[in-house]
Amino acid sequence: MSSELIIQAQGIGKRYALFERPADRLKQLLFGRFRSYHQEFWALRGVDLAIRAGEVVGLVGRNGAGKSTLLQMICGTLEPTEGSLAVRGRVAALLELGAGFNPNFTGRENVYFNAAILGLNSDEVHKRMDDILSFADIGDFVDQPVRTYSSGMFVRLAFAVATSVDPDILVIDEALSVGDGAFARKSFDRIMGMKDAGKTILFCSHSIYSVEVLCHRALWIEHGCLRMQGPAAEVTSAYAASLESPAGGEETGRARPVAHAGGGCIIRATACAEGVCGTRVSTVSGVSELSVTIEFAIDPSLPPPSVAVVFGDAAHRVVASASSHNDGVTLSMDAQGHGRCVVIFPALPLLKGRYSITSYLFCEKGLHIYDLADQSISLDVTQHGVEQGVVTLKHAWLTA
Repeated sequence: MSSELIIQAQGIGKRYALFERPADRLKQLLFGRFRSYHQEFWALRGVDLAIRAGEVVGLVGRNGAGKSTLLQMICGTLEPTEGSLAVRGRVAALLELGAGFNPNFTGRENVYFNAAILGLNSDEVHKRMDDILSFADIGDFVDQPVRTYSSGMFVRLAFAVATSVDPDILVIDEALSVGDGAFARKSFDRIMGMKDAGKTILFCSHSIYSVEVLCHRALWIEHGCLRMQGPAAEVTSAYAASLESPAGGEETGRARPVAHAGGGCIIRATACAEGVCGTRVSTVSGVSELSVTIEFAIDPSLPPPSVAVVFGDAAHRVVASASSHNDGVTLSMDAQGHGRCVVIFPALPLLKGRYSITSYLFCEKGLHIYDLADQSISLDVTQHGVEQGVVTLKHAWLTA
């Protein structure tokens, strides 16, 4: 990582004028110097940033917090209303994939136009065209108008163009949530390659796990302000604790869809404790053994996946987790891509309370999420004694 500052912002903000009626816009234009006919809305205000070359920085925050506004200003598609912003180097943005495509032009023509916007001349685009089309993998549709494309084809072509220009800064705003499993996997591999090559990456995602794994640092945007910045694990932990999403879950005792090409799915996630197995079990703190079983299906052409289980409390805060990738465990599967794994927690140390367990199915690197069973297992814990908190810690007393 370089010590050179590649993005530097001081007190930047973005203000919008909100009008109650269309006629107020005209009144503001004609008589605005005498009185105001609109309300001010600050989508972002007072943000200071210093990002060095080679850093991978994550952005987290609720919808409407101002994350996309910040990224658009860094990309140059929005001008700050106040403050100063300096961005050094070529920026490739994955904000709204395909937004710059002309629907009446062919995919090939749009490649030339978009690559030119990103700073490549026609000769450079011509040299990279085979790589772009190979990655996009849209076949003969490349010579058809993009208005005939599916959303997945849009994503493939736009991502291929944006990442082919060898940018100094790559900006990703939830763009990879669209597309099939094979494309998502391939795109994550390319992003990891750019990270290893020392590119600066800004990664905005609602996947806290992905931000923590991919990023060195994280920024938490809340109500248009920079609430916290620091090591990714610390910021994502604080952000997760602030979330109060409604309880929800799904029964995973029923069969889930068969794995599609390039992806995988959780077929069933169950738990066993005190002789009872299912999606709702009870344990005694520090006494009961808990086992969680995850059955999965994956495209058999892919490497064996990894899994994780995450314990959440009644306020939906993460209190503990375990992952096969982090523990260095390699899962096995049959020739059809089906597999099963069990993780055992002896003398479960959670203290009394009601908890939920979310199961994840990841790629073999523990990065890309194929599927998850969100809060699908309910866990009720009772205890002996009056210890307070979430877990009981191993300890010893010494007396004189």
